Amino acid sequence: MPHVTIGRERMQIPTDNVEGYERARVVDPELAANYVAHTQIGDPLADTLVEQLASLPRDESTRLLEAVVDDPDAAVLRDAPPALQDFLEDLESVPDWVDISEFGPGIRLFHRDSTTAMAAMVAGALVEGFTTNIAKSFFISGRLRDQGVRRLKQNNRHLVEIMIPGGLEPQGDGWKLSVRIRVVHAQIRRLFSNSGDWDREAWGLPLHAAHLGFAITVFSARLLKHMASLGVPMSEEERTSFMAIWRLTGYLMGIPETILFRDEPEALRIYRIGLMCEPTCQMESIAMANSLINSSPVIAGITDPAERRKLAKYVFRVSRALIGKQMADDLMYPDARTAGVLGSYRLERRYHRFVNDRLPRLARETSFTAFNALLDISALDESRITYKLPDHAFAEESSPW
Repeated sequence: MPHVTIGRERMQIPTDNVEGYERARVVDPELAANYVAHTQIGDPLADTLVEQLASLPRDESTRLLEAVVDDPDAAVLRDAPPALQDFLEDLESVPDWVDISEFGPGIRLFHRDSTTAMAAMVAGALVEGFTTNIAKSFFISGRLRDQGVRRLKQNNRHLVEIMIPGGLEPQGDGWKLSVRIRVVHAQIRRLFSNSGDWDREAWGLPLHAAHLGFAITVFSARLLKHMASLGVPMSEEERTSFMAIWRLTGYLMGIPETILFRDEPEALRIYRIGLMCEPTCQMESIAMANSLINSSPVIAGITDPAERRKLAKYVFRVSRALIGKQMADDLMYPDARTAGVLGSYRLERRYHRFVNDRLPRLARETSFTAFNALLDISALDESRITYKLPDHAFAEESSPW
């Protein structure tokens, strides 16, 4: 495996990233080196935690995780594995840069047009995430092939919960879901590392910190860009607040601060350099992006096959307009004209804003309906957050989680 020197240290570079790194270091050598260095970094605390929990019966490990997140003073934790105590101590530490009182404008930005925010996430941000080798873990595990709608609903629910006032305060549902994602990522790293299906020399550590640091820029800065393209007005204060919400979310998900953005401009730089370091869209990226778009009508609850095809065709057009012709072609999107598609979407959203300004009673009903629809498509079978972990690298062979 090739190496790169950072300071006095030599770091391994996955073979899939060598060519891209050579391009990226011409643009920003420091950030490019930092990105590839993080391909060999996971989450030491969470990784040790799931390794120790693996020796326990599944019901017991689930009970311990539930106590850590829901009731850290529970008596059951007194004799818990040492890694659980270390993890709990880490959860209780809050960085100096966190100020939850600043989250209000970002929350209001999201809820002012949550429908468009969700559209921007599915048609823009998530697709851009899949253009990298992030897609390999999803593809190999079958998480969008088997129980795919459930996984996408979990993603939607997380977005909704972190954007609810108080959601990211300790024991808030957004906080809990972010911590749950952190532990799930660690478990998937462990499962892949112990399987013969992960090529570490080519791809780096499974679900490595570079990919997670890249993904959080997509969910935040790139999502803002796509929301703006779809006609959502936003102030600088709202953008800053929105980014702060996602920065804390990334921290709770276990992303090290060495690859976690500080503000929107830095997030966009990480996105740009990270994308350059990644290989050109491979088969897994193509499959996952197309699967995501084709799943959107199912998530929306449309059952008629003709209506599903019609909506998927429209989402492909919107997505192509958002991510650009080159990326859409790399992902082998169906060919389609995009002229006017974003303009017509923005016109419709302007109409809804007009109703909000001039007909407030109707607007309240419209907002209520839209928000409840958002909660509905994000709802899972269970009403509470569970802490079961996958126990097999392949989704179809894992116990429910």
